[in-house]
Amino acid sequence: MDVFNGANLYLIVNFVIAMSFAGVFFAVSRRSRSRAAARWIGLGFAVASLSVPAELVIAYTPFVRPGAAVAFAAVLAGLLLIRMGVGSLYNVNTRPAPLAIFLVVCTAIVIAIYDQPRSTLSHSIPYQTPFAISCLLSAAAIAFSSHRAPVDRWMMFVFSLTGAHFFLKAYLAAAVGAGRVASDYLFSNYAVISQSLTAVLMVMTGLSLLAVLVLQIMADERSNSEIDSLSRLLNRRGFEKHAGEALRRSPIGPHSVIFCDIDHFKRVNDTYGHYAGDAVIRTVGQLLAESVSDSAVVGRLGGEEFGILLPRVQLDAAMLLAHAIRGAIAVHKGSGMPDTLSITASFGVSTFSETGGFARAMRLADNALYDAKAAGRNCVKYRLEPLAIVPAVG
Repeated sequence: MDVFNGANLYLIVNFVIAMSFAGVFFAVSRRSRSRAAARWIGLGFAVASLSVPAELVIAYTPFVRPGAAVAFAAVLAGLLLIRMGVGSLYNVNTRPAPLAIFLVVCTAIVIAIYDQPRSTLSHSIPYQTPFAISCLLSAAAIAFSSHRAPVDRWMMFVFSLTGAHFFLKAYLAAAVGAGRVASDYLFSNYAVISQSLTAVLMVMTGLSLLAVLVLQIMADERSNSEIDSLSRLLNRRGFEKHAGEALRRSPIGPHSVIFCDIDHFKRVNDTYGHYAGDAVIRTVGQLLAESVSDSAVVGRLGGEEFGILLPRVQLDAAMLLAHAIRGAIAVHKGSGMPDTLSITASFGVSTFSETGGFARAMRLADNALYDAKAAGRNCVKYRLEPLAIVPAVG
């Protein structure tokens, strides 16, 4: 028997690929918010790779029957663990108990049909079908989730293709010949075809799952770059980006902009220290976020200045909201603020109707804020776009 035939080399390559993916997924789990999903998937690849030493035991030792049971159970268990990971990744409820029962029942069936000729459909179909079902369960989990991005549709296709390929292998085993007994498998032409297909689809599946997790990490990093770490509101970059998205969703105005600036903030830092100043920023940020609807966009624009976009809100309603927030700030004591510290804030308000008027409304709200400061602070002022004067004709 040739230890270094094509099937054996593919087998060893598949072992290296599976263990490499296992390591990568465990590494990615440290950065991903889907930590459990990445670990389930990594464990799935690691467990599935155990089929490789089991196949070598079958081919080169007398422990053929136990090796065959372990080889089958390892692959099926690996696919079911990946299904657990997919369920976690796509927020689809998955109960481990039915999957464990499925694993035990299918392994028992394979042991029961062990003595049947392996190059027959009566053996290959019951052997390959559980693998196919496991992959199709992963595809179904994605299909029933709320995720519809292109990478998610691609992931569903890959799992469906992998499931279909196991049905194909059942017929190839009968057509090409998988050997008379289990120990013949690695020395058959079917083994080369089977292991090469496995290598291609394993790489496709692993890279696709990895892409989903990496894109998720990138989205989180991008989101974090738009969040002010102190107030937990959007920073100026995030505010302008999310405001643009909100206006695209609601292009028809009027819309309103509110600017808020904490009065005498430098005096707070000088008198009570920067810890108290940070507490003031957090308190005001929380009040602003809690005072608006889900459609509003709230951000810390820099220092002690905050901005609010109110899509489809008229000027009078925006003024009422600004007055309400001003009153709440004046009486609220946030966590970490000294008992003797009282804060006030000044507000500038503007409105616009067209999406392109957002930048002008920001400038007008900022000017109105300066008007409030000049009027003695702790008040609300507004500015509107000056009406164009059209000369009379004739």
